[in-house]
Amino acid sequence: MAKKGKAVVARELNKPVGVEEVQFESPKAGEVMVKIGAVGVCHSDLSATNGTIALPLPLILGHEAAGEVVEVGAGVSEFAPGDHVVSNWIYMCGRCHYCNVGRPVLCNLQGKALSTLPDGTLRTQDAKGAPLNIFSGVGVMAEYAVVHADNLVKIDAAVPLDRAALVGCAVTTGVGAVFNTAKVEPGATVAVWGCGGVGLNVIQGAAIAGASRIIAIDTAEAKLGYAKQFGATDTVIAKPGEDLTKALKKMTGGGLDYAFECVGSGELAAAAYKAIRKGGVAVVVGVARPGESTAVRTMTLPFEEKTLTGSYFGSARPREDFPRMLGLYAAGKLKLDELITQRYTIEQAPQAFADLESGKNARGVIVF
Repeated sequence: MAKKGKAVVARELNKPVGVEEVQFESPKAGEVMVKIGAVGVCHSDLSATNGTIALPLPLILGHEAAGEVVEVGAGVSEFAPGDHVVSNWIYMCGRCHYCNVGRPVLCNLQGKALSTLPDGTLRTQDAKGAPLNIFSGVGVMAEYAVVHADNLVKIDAAVPLDRAALVGCAVTTGVGAVFNTAKVEPGATVAVWGCGGVGLNVIQGAAIAGASRIIAIDTAEAKLGYAKQFGATDTVIAKPGEDLTKALKKMTGGGLDYAFECVGSGELAAAAYKAIRKGGVAVVVGVARPGESTAVRTMTLPFEEKTLTGSYFGSARPREDFPRMLGLYAAGKLKLDELITQRYTIEQAPQAFADLESGKNARGVIVF
């Protein structure tokens, strides 16, 4: 049955988000209604409020959440009321070439659910009855969300929902970039540009993988403090325009095995590439603005066999990787408790976004 609840809504670019009363219609065939328990405040949500990620407004934000199933639509057999789930914000058809070869984040049909449900419709209306778009096809920064069953992963109900929510984006994006994209091996040398929520998870992914040296790079001393907590062996304060190539090569005896750019900067992606050794791999994880580009010396590609590649959502297979991440957490190897530096109520959402933009938190989470 239909529900009413609060949601975080962006109505104008570069303006503070608002908290509104929203009506959530019952799920239709293939859909599930989830009562959200917790949702992470992610930089991608912020990007939708300033136009870096162009999505139609008004828009219910949120894509990194965990909650409990309260209703299922016709034809849904894999979920039932009471199940605990994590949202998967990339639509994956399960039938195209990329899904079949184990690279579902590149699904040919992922673009069909960027601001609506996969069928192009919505189950969300504002107080005046006007439709509200949903971030990345899920829009889970709300007390309820109606999503397609393919956008959910069932999890162990014993995992606290605020911790479980984090695997829905930041953890999988960062740790997955290490495990799935780069495949960092024990003893490797690694550097990470940007120690926000994703960068910290790259750092702890590298630590779990057994990297011998993990160099954290950021402009903020506080973030480097977090980096040490998550496994960084060295920290470097980056100054605007400073070329760290020589310093990093000296620290690592000739260059990094792996470099991860987690800021979203074409210039920093080039810096990461310059700092890797022959045969090294530079991975771009951050999302840069559409007009940015990255320049590399083309000759180094064949003569030094260096690689510059990207990692989207940690090259994840969510139904495999979400339980895998939570298994590492249960085993005491993956830090989730420590990632949450501030919990907010939904009424405090504007402050949560302000804190995100200022870099105050490792991860802020809205808890219902």
